[in-house]
Amino acid sequence: MIEIIPAIMLKNGEDLVGKLMLLGDFSGVVQLDLMDGIFVPEKTWMPDKLPEKDFELDLMIKNAAGRMDEWLELKPKRIIFHLEAEGNLIIPDGVEIGIAINTNTSIEKIFPFIDKINFVQCMGIEKIGYQGQPFDEKVFEQIKSLREKYPEIIISVDGGVNLETAPKLIEAGANRLVVGSAIFSVSSPATALRKFQELV
Repeated sequence: MIEIIPAIMLKNGEDLVGKLMLLGDFSGVVQLDLMDGIFVPEKTWMPDKLPEKDFELDLMIKNAAGRMDEWLELKPKRIIFHLEAEGNLIIPDGVEIGIAINTNTSIEKIFPFIDKINFVQCMGIEKIGYQGQPFDEKVFEQIKSLREKYPEIIISVDGGVNLETAPKLIEAGANRLVVGSAIFSVSSPATALRKFQELV
């Protein structure tokens, strides 16, 4: 099963509510990109409460695992830690956990955590923390290598996902496609989202 996940870079609470409304009757998981201005240059609004919906938190935050209580208070469905941002990655219980890796990171660095996580998020762009960045084809090899070694692992791709790259990512073995600018930079995000859903 292929899952399409809209991604929102948070400006403030009104921005979040507005973008959720733009998605129409979409009932699936929405990814919230949270950034601290340290691990990546950009900084986003940090919510202390979220609407009742299934969210996954993409934590582009230095040592985010050390603030686990803070993230769990938001009651997310999933939490994603970036391997390159963590000094000591401790995997918590009680919530789905994913580990994200950059295009230049060897997939072998994830192997020690595979039995403790629910999925891997491969970044499809080199310069993370910015929507609309060019797609990095190195992600194809990461997906294929992960799928070969761990046939059952869920593989998500975030960054550079559009209507051209999406079919190729699915063919390579991706289960989840996280889509940001290809949905929210067009006049009708709900229509754009439906076009992605029609691919699967």
